[in-house]
Amino acid sequence: MRKILFLGVVLLFLGCKSEKNEELIRLSGDAFGTIYNVQYEGDQDFTHAIDSIVQAVNNSVSTYQDNSLISKINQGDSTVVIDQIFKDNFELSKRIHQESFGYFDPTVGVLRNAYGFGTEKPIKNLDSIVLDSLRQLVGLDKVKLSKKNTLVKLHPKIYLDFNAIAKGYGIDLIGEFLEGKNIKNYLVELGGEIRAQGKNTSKNQAWKVGVEGIDSQVEDRSYTRIISLVDEALASSGNYRKFRVDSLSGKKFVHTINPLDGKAEQSDITSASVIANTCAEADAYATAIMAMGKQNTLKMLETVKNIEVYFTYLDSLQKPREYSTQGFKNKVQKE
Repeated sequence: MRKILFLGVVLLFLGCKSEKNEELIRLSGDAFGTIYNVQYEGDQDFTHAIDSIVQAVNNSVSTYQDNSLISKINQGDSTVVIDQIFKDNFELSKRIHQESFGYFDPTVGVLRNAYGFGTEKPIKNLDSIVLDSLRQLVGLDKVKLSKKNTLVKLHPKIYLDFNAIAKGYGIDLIGEFLEGKNIKNYLVELGGEIRAQGKNTSKNQAWKVGVEGIDSQVEDRSYTRIISLVDEALASSGNYRKFRVDSLSGKKFVHTINPLDGKAEQSDITSASVIANTCAEADAYATAIMAMGKQNTLKMLETVKNIEVYFTYLDSLQKPREYSTQGFKNKVQKE
């Protein structure tokens, strides 16, 4: 068995290279700044169709593409009529924004840029006065969708950023396309986020992924548990690798920003993995959990019942700990 390493923050996709897997088509290509890997049972090559799906998502909601719909809206064009891709991301963001007590918020984009995690240069002197002014541009309740499918922003400088949900959404579109082609067994992986359907027919078993351990290193990644995915998706987020140290102050900024206080400081949660019905949901919830911290996450899980969660966190003595919902534990493979 060979462990194949992809670019996920806290995920490893576990695959097996076998001489008896001719029935699986394996495709890969560039997407959303990383690589997609698709496996499915069949005899058709859908590379062109998958690349077209990726481009359609980029054309709609990529902040790194100057002529995308979201870039035009962020540049202040209030006449842009959004497409279904944009609408889906916006409406799902609205729902998860409410369920996460406001911790999932795509309008945090202005802060991501200010801290140096977005498409613009970071603000050199990000003091409390500047931060307070930027916070006036944050809040998904300040953006509405008109009957003409245009966005109405309370302030023209509000900056939308769907990067915490769009990659998962793109994975879902690829999965839905394959299902539309009557593909019953497939796995789509992109940047460590995964959507699985049916089973791995080359091994006649469920698709399996590994969740990295607390002490996993970039050069030598390790995993503490293997889980099976059947007709569901998994996404992860983590701050222990994605951060920036300011060259002037020496202060550490993490990429998950708290939209409520505007700070790019790590909560007590260090990584989060979420299993959901769709990858877009898993993607968004994992991001929200990183900002929410342990107590707010546990509170959210009292009402949000359609997800399973595993996260690592630091206790009051700064010692690393782990938490899993029972449903997540049930998916862990016994050795």
